[in-house]
Amino acid sequence: MEKLFKQITQAMMAELNDGEHLGLNFGGESSTFARINAAKIRQIGNVDEADLGFNFIVDGKRCSSSISLSGNFEVDVIRAREELERLRKEVVQLPNDPYLVIPDSTDSSINEKSGNLPSSESIPGKILPPMGAVDLTGIWSSGRIFQGSANSAGGYHWFASDSFSLDYSLITPDEKMVKATYAGTDWDQAAYESFLADSIKKLEVMSLPPKKIKPGNYRTFIASAGIADIIGMFSWGGISEAAIRQGESSLGKMRNEGAKLSPLFSLSEDFSSGLTPRFNGNGEVAPETTTLIDKGELIQTQVSTRTAKEYGVATNYASEGEHLRSPMMHPGDLAEADILQQLGTGVYLSNLHYLNWSDRIGGRITGMTRYACFWVEDGKIVAPIENMRWDDSIYNFLGENLEAVTNKALVNPDVGTYDGRELSAVVCPGVLLNSFALTL
Repeated sequence: MEKLFKQITQAMMAELNDGEHLGLNFGGESSTFARINAAKIRQIGNVDEADLGFNFIVDGKRCSSSISLSGNFEVDVIRAREELERLRKEVVQLPNDPYLVIPDSTDSSINEKSGNLPSSESIPGKILPPMGAVDLTGIWSSGRIFQGSANSAGGYHWFASDSFSLDYSLITPDEKMVKATYAGTDWDQAAYESFLADSIKKLEVMSLPPKKIKPGNYRTFIASAGIADIIGMFSWGGISEAAIRQGESSLGKMRNEGAKLSPLFSLSEDFSSGLTPRFNGNGEVAPETTTLIDKGELIQTQVSTRTAKEYGVATNYASEGEHLRSPMMHPGDLAEADILQQLGTGVYLSNLHYLNWSDRIGGRITGMTRYACFWVEDGKIVAPIENMRWDDSIYNFLGENLEAVTNKALVNPDVGTYDGRELSAVVCPGVLLNSFALTL
């Protein structure tokens, strides 16, 4: 794949006329997928696919598009040349872009990370036996994911990484569920069996009669998977510099009114794990680590070169959408073994669902409890709870009501496959809150 991208890059840059600028982005995968239902594999197959994105600029105007690739250079380069000609005809009809960013980075990098993945033939024998008699439904995916970026200034980047994930739900006879994702880059059979066994223990509790609790504020523990969903909301009208400047950000109060979150909350954009490439769609390379929120204080936002040009600020080479690409929430000192005891009596939330801003400017998020969510009394899980809607502000539950943060940050991968397998992941711990608003 890297050879194909390099060949197409060389061919397309040779096609450019004076005054034309071109950025190319490559995305692809070579993956194995398996669909599991009732703890049996119902479908298994391999996917090899790749796409080439174009960012064509001339005379202050920009036009973008993408095409699918076959993997055959002779076929693909003809299609790419045809697409370039189409863009030339289209771009002249567009208005000038006053904040246009010409891809001019000359940086280059090649980063390939190899993992230890099960072979396609061995997957059933490794993942099915530990399931035993439980009703498990899920999707297995594994293989290599590729990303590349090149531009007419001479910049060239390539990233490839091996990974696997089993995203699954365990289901009781009355259709209550426990959801989890086991993922990584190096397969560990013992670790997988231990992870699955923990989910099966939770399923046993889900078989108990559910407890209906009244709307109100409760002591609450939110596990890492739930916090990952909340941090994901920071990419949607949160940590973006453009969103703050345009008055559309949940963190505007931190910039404009001096509001702070808890000293226990720190968030960074951290590429040191190597899970995600540091280069963006323009081939610009972000710092390995950027501190965004330090001990509750807003230090930095995600600033794209386009936003930097528009508002006269320094860029940190965020993507044009200024979303989080490799976020890490820093761990605290609450030991996993002490979570229930420290919670005492209250609610344990393993997963959250259907998140949205209910008041973005006020930092209020609404969502649903989902899957393995429990009522805890005197440090012991006693019953699952019926699904509840919650609605609370980050300035409350990540602010004054944040009591403790667990000492272990877990990797929560993006298991979406709509446009192909994703490389992104949220690394974060769980949190203990002295109050959390369950509303309906």
